Amino acid sequence: MEKYHGAIVAIVTPFINGELDEQGLVDLIEFQIAGGTHGIVPCGTTGESATLDFNEHKRVIELTVKTVNGRVPVIAGTGANNTKEAIELTQSAKDSGADAVLSVTPYYNKPSQEGLYQHFKAISEAVDISTFLYNVPSRTAINMLPETVARLSAIPNIIGVKEASGSLQQVSEVIRQCPNDFIVLSGDDFTSMPTVLVGGKGVISVTSNVHPRGMADLMEAALAGDIKKANEIHYSLFPLMTSMFAAPNPVPAKKGVELMGKIKDGLPRLPLTGIDDNALQTVTGAMKDAGLL
Repeated sequence: MEKYHGAIVAIVTPFINGELDEQGLVDLIEFQIAGGTHGIVPCGTTGESATLDFNEHKRVIELTVKTVNGRVPVIAGTGANNTKEAIELTQSAKDSGADAVLSVTPYYNKPSQEGLYQHFKAISEAVDISTFLYNVPSRTAINMLPETVARLSAIPNIIGVKEASGSLQQVSEVIRQCPNDFIVLSGDDFTSMPTVLVGGKGVISVTSNVHPRGMADLMEAALAGDIKKANEIHYSLFPLMTSMFAAPNPVPAKKGVELMGKIKDGLPRLPLTGIDDNALQTVTGAMKDAGLL
């Protein structure tokens, strides 16, 4: 099995009174590894990278690398809508010992496909580290087309993509147009099993925050070609996957790990706010049904 595969958690960043909870993060990492998670992404969307300052961002990655200690791959979120800043964050992740980085398409600027190509090319030329592209049109207002991903796949240290368009047509086009060793990971829990069945290698998962074992089992069954088992797990986890988006990500996931007693405080940073009663009911119900509470 290749290094980057399976259920890779986009881990939440715990805070206490708005400050980084280092012990909480260590505890979450240990919970993930004990649960069979195949890799960890610190400082992704689910890790509230948008509201971490540079020192916090660096510290979260450093602490994750140190705690994981080589047991699973660490893919550090280092994307930015400023190419210079993305290079700085990527260099910092390399210095911290991350195995790879996850670099999101520039949000807000709305670059052309050529702009996307030049952005990622510049990062790759500046820092020699294994890089996953991250396409998430719902958050960035830009869709990186399969043709652009295929162009970028020719750059040696660009080894894969987290494809969160939610479109299996787009996932299939990326797999069809890219080299056989290019790693396509689903960016959505809902499409993780079908993505693997059309040739993907796994998922960068929100649901893994609360159920690492369930998502790991799902991906292992799908990667082994056990469609019957994968289907059963997929549908057993489906209500839980849905509940993780009952409020803006990562609000439900953070509340979920708090309810499980894994962290002390599940509150996000503004402009995200704490979970409302309706969403909390949805999350609690789904977690109880999944045997997590």
